[in-house]
Amino acid sequence: MEEINEEQLVQQRYEELIEACKSIRDVSAEEERNIFRAFTIARNAHADTRRKSGELYIFHPLAVAMIAVKEVGLGPIAVICALLHDVVEDTDIGLDTLRTIFGDRVARIVDGVTKIDKATMIAEQNDDFSSQAENYRKILLAMCDDAYVIFLKLCDRLHNMRTLGSMKDTKKLAISSETQYLYIPLAHRLGLYGIKTELDDICMQYTNPDKYAEISDQISKTVGTELKLKECFTNPIRKMLDDNGFHYTIKTRVKSVYSCWKKMENKGVPFDEIFDLYAMRIILDLPQTEGLKMEEVRKIEKEECFKVYALITGPFRPQPARFRDWISVPKNNGYESLHTTVMSPIGRWVEVQIRTQRMDNIAEKGMAAHFLYKEAHPDEVVEQSPVEEWLQQIRTSLEDPNKNALDLVEEFKENLYTKEIYIFTPKGETITMPSRSTVLDFAYAIHSQLGEHCIGAKVNARVVPIGYRLHSGEQVQVLTSHKTFPEESWLDEVQTQRAKDHIKDFIRNQKKSFRKEGVKKLHDFYKKHNIKNTPERTARLKLYFNEDSEIELYYRIAKDIITEEDLMECFHLAQSEPQMLFLKPYEELFDSSNTGKTPSITEGMTPTTSPFLIDSDHASFETQTANCCKPVQGDRVIGIVTGNKIMVHRTNCPNAINAMASHEDRIVRTRWRPGEKIAFLTGITITAIDRKGLLQEITGIISDELDLNMRAITLETSEGVARGLLMLYVNNIKDLDQLIERIKVLKGVEEVQRV
Repeated sequence: MEEINEEQLVQQRYEELIEACKSIRDVSAEEERNIFRAFTIARNAHADTRRKSGELYIFHPLAVAMIAVKEVGLGPIAVICALLHDVVEDTDIGLDTLRTIFGDRVARIVDGVTKIDKATMIAEQNDDFSSQAENYRKILLAMCDDAYVIFLKLCDRLHNMRTLGSMKDTKKLAISSETQYLYIPLAHRLGLYGIKTELDDICMQYTNPDKYAEISDQISKTVGTELKLKECFTNPIRKMLDDNGFHYTIKTRVKSVYSCWKKMENKGVPFDEIFDLYAMRIILDLPQTEGLKMEEVRKIEKEECFKVYALITGPFRPQPARFRDWISVPKNNGYESLHTTVMSPIGRWVEVQIRTQRMDNIAEKGMAAHFLYKEAHPDEVVEQSPVEEWLQQIRTSLEDPNKNALDLVEEFKENLYTKEIYIFTPKGETITMPSRSTVLDFAYAIHSQLGEHCIGAKVNARVVPIGYRLHSGEQVQVLTSHKTFPEESWLDEVQTQRAKDHIKDFIRNQKKSFRKEGVKKLHDFYKKHNIKNTPERTARLKLYFNEDSEIELYYRIAKDIITEEDLMECFHLAQSEPQMLFLKPYEELFDSSNTGKTPSITEGMTPTTSPFLIDSDHASFETQTANCCKPVQGDRVIGIVTGNKIMVHRTNCPNAINAMASHEDRIVRTRWRPGEKIAFLTGITITAIDRKGLLQEITGIISDELDLNMRAITLETSEGVARGLLMLYVNNIKDLDQLIERIKVLKGVEEVQRV
């Protein structure tokens, strides 16, 4: 009976999918037949397969197809590909079969969404190799050919995240980290904010569950405030719009849990001081724009949106610093809207977004809206969107055979969240650059030769050096000299990957010219000391001098950075100084930097005992807490295999997230050993109003009340504000939380945060 019910449910989901498709656009008889063919193939191919949750596997492709339709707005082609997206990877059906039945485009999209076969990868298995990164490269390359690839990958990822609960803990963290690493930035860049917001929240539930629960509880207590706002704020605005003859829709929302947490972390504010916790969206319907050219439509839309802005900021006082005009200058993903934050009658700030129906469609569907419009109007000449230009730019970089996949993905990610500035050339042309770009970045963006000979620039007629950071609206004239060439120090003066790559390529080519000289010097050394020149000895040199590249090795030998004495030491030809080895165990006692009573990180433990419990497969590995996030007992932690060590990070540590996303196979399930008393070095920052006795009160809490050991304390004051950093040893997260809470209640203390 259960199987019959499941089959009925499968059929019901399929029928709901067809109805959803038809509600968005007309579906031809041929398109409906192809959707049914895809459904039948997928249903039969996955017939004997179930997901970790226990449900039939076919529910997954059906759910992905439904997300593609309802949440992205895609049509029949996307539905067919979504239904088939796991068929090639998980069953015996090949791409040629799909190409024969559905055509080349469907086969291409399914191939782009399918994970790369590890057996076919031609890549060196070392620390830089990552099967995930190779998959990312393949997906991104396919995305440049057809954006449906990335839309479907995002739909697939969203459903996987929604059903992540049935996975084991390490898998939850690995998938969440991969999502944070690439898919969330992609959703942001493509303007799919609904999907991005949901992915952010789900990831936080697994990487930072305690903070998620805390903020979620605080948000749930604001329901009463929402009702008050509707009465005294939303209703008066509706009346104003009605009285002035506007056709509109109003939507309201409360900020998501993850967005609240990011605002609290970045701005250092408590939950009660989040300006845009509440937001109202006013969507204008402008029937008078139908049939007009896009240029005329945009002009009318801008005028109408500013009329509404003027209406609202009459009775409600705006916050000037929070006005954003994304209509005059849209975001790089095409987003258009007016944003302002106004004070409501109940004393709460409310963000108001004003846009038209067309703008809202782009805001909700992002890049998909542009592609769908072009597909629906193939004969109409439509201006190229910023996102299409962006895709064209990244394709060249992704196809570079000299870069490994990890470097390419890092370069790609660099541009996903980067804000943009607009720079003018001497002729008045506009060049778009990532924010924080320097003069040298700008020079390389114009032409590589201009970058290679850059000595500075005139910015608004003022001469500045190559490292000067540019600001939006500046006019820049690059200054050059044919006597100037790139140096390694230039890498510190640039932000963009394009400039870094050109500088590295130039320096690498320069170093290649020293190869012959370096080889000769090494050959002379071998001859002098009667050493046979073999590949093993070259490998030994590279290992000894920590060089991966022979180019770099021979360059250092040619330039006498590696001297003959260094080579003699490498081959044990130098006469070593006598050492008093019997003093080694006591060396620490005479180390001047180790005076005073400072407990070590493993105080109270035997040298062979680890504070962590790990699986038996990794029992021989040494465990070490990561310096980047400094976990203490009680934190949620995860282990990452690095060489012959396991580095233990907090689960929400950015470095751990990147490592888990790139090297899932290195994740080790890790938890604290119960009952151990260990002192962990950690730090907190303090911001307070400066007053007499503040430092004494803080040290009193640490030493007298909580009996904790301090390693270092710094406190600086400026314009009446004191900022301090405390490094101290705690036994567990409870001690740290208690310390933070005790310092927070001191008079004048504004903020206390864990480092």
